Amino acid sequence: MDVSGNISAILNQKGGNIFSVSPQATVFEAVSLLAEKNIGAVLVIDGEKLVGLVSERDYTRKVMLRGKRSRETTVAEIMSADLKTVSPREAVAECLRLMTDKRIRHLPVVDGEKVVGVISIGDLVKWVIDCQSAAIAHLESYIHGGYGA
Repeated sequence: MDVSGNISAILNQKGGNIFSVSPQATVFEAVSLLAEKNIGAVLVIDGEKLVGLVSERDYTRKVMLRGKRSRETTVAEIMSADLKTVSPREAVAECLRLMTDKRIRHLPVVDGEKVVGVISIGDLVKWVIDCQSAAIAHLESYIHGGYGA
């Protein structure tokens, strides 16, 4: 399957919103942000440095199932810190492969040291579907004589 494009194209389509919390924030604050923005993960940024990511999965496995209290537990205690990141120039196909192989749902996008966005597996799936729909429309137009004879 040909999955063309790079991550910067997806970020341009999504818009430039980057949601983050500090490592000192409570888990309750992070989960509230997830709910408010209808997102599955939030970046953890200390100053201007990306230090982690907190996802719904982190919450359920590291807070809820362990009987911790979200208003008393800090984000630093539960965040995923060993992050895979990608560049805006990374190919969509390569990111799909990485996310599938490593079972990752969210990838921070960094340009040098600067965080420029986050992509989710859903963003990539939507991109692939849009690319396939465009290719199908192009072929249908060709079949029906859309390219003047």
